[in-house]
Amino acid sequence: MTGGNDVKTGAMVVLPDAEAIAQYMAKWLTEQALAKKGGPFVIALSGGSTPKRLYQILASDEYRDRFPWANTQFFFGDERFVPDSDPASNYNMVESEMLAHVPVPPANVHPMPTSGDPAQAAAQYQTELEKVYGGTVLEPGRPLFDVVMLGLGDNGHTASLFPRQPVLREKKLWVSTCVPDDAPHTRLTLTYPAIHSSRHVVFMLAGPAKREAFAKVRAGDPAEPASHITTEGELIWLMDKAAAGQ
Repeated sequence: MTGGNDVKTGAMVVLPDAEAIAQYMAKWLTEQALAKKGGPFVIALSGGSTPKRLYQILASDEYRDRFPWANTQFFFGDERFVPDSDPASNYNMVESEMLAHVPVPPANVHPMPTSGDPAQAAAQYQTELEKVYGGTVLEPGRPLFDVVMLGLGDNGHTASLFPRQPVLREKKLWVSTCVPDDAPHTRLTLTYPAIHSSRHVVFMLAGPAKREAFAKVRAGDPAEPASHITTEGELIWLMDKAAAGQ
């Protein structure tokens, strides 16, 4: 583990296309999970089309029997405040593409709660994270997550950290709410402090539509929420040539 990293200095891995990104991530993630000793492998999953392909690969014959499902705790980086059955639900997508097809113990899967009061749901999810972490205060050198997967929106948002929203100023809570002014649905999201408490943060970007937002974030544009992502470990950009402008 390095001494910490951010989006401006994170390592770039440029691959031919989205399929290559998903294949690379499946291999890398499996290696990381198998190498974890002395506790569970804890991951925060993301939604999106490139992660969707990753989940399909992990559920395939090549990985289903190799990945250490029983030693992995699956959390979510963000979620729309909709029922699990809603097509807009990240959990719905991950469940249908991967979780329903692999031998993962149900107790290892932690969907974000999406009913009742959003602030109470966020607090409930933080409590679930605290149980796995074994504490209520994030300690430097003892990361909450082994891997946090992130995407990048055209407006610079990542997870559900949207521009102009109060959640961007959150310093203490690990999970909070967000009501974007430029996208539908109330959201729950991991906060900057929770994402920072990680061994690896991996952005997965594919397609020319990501190029402009990536360039702004890579330059450290403070208006882009993703510009403020840091990790106490290693930050990696997994990109295709189109997103990287190559």
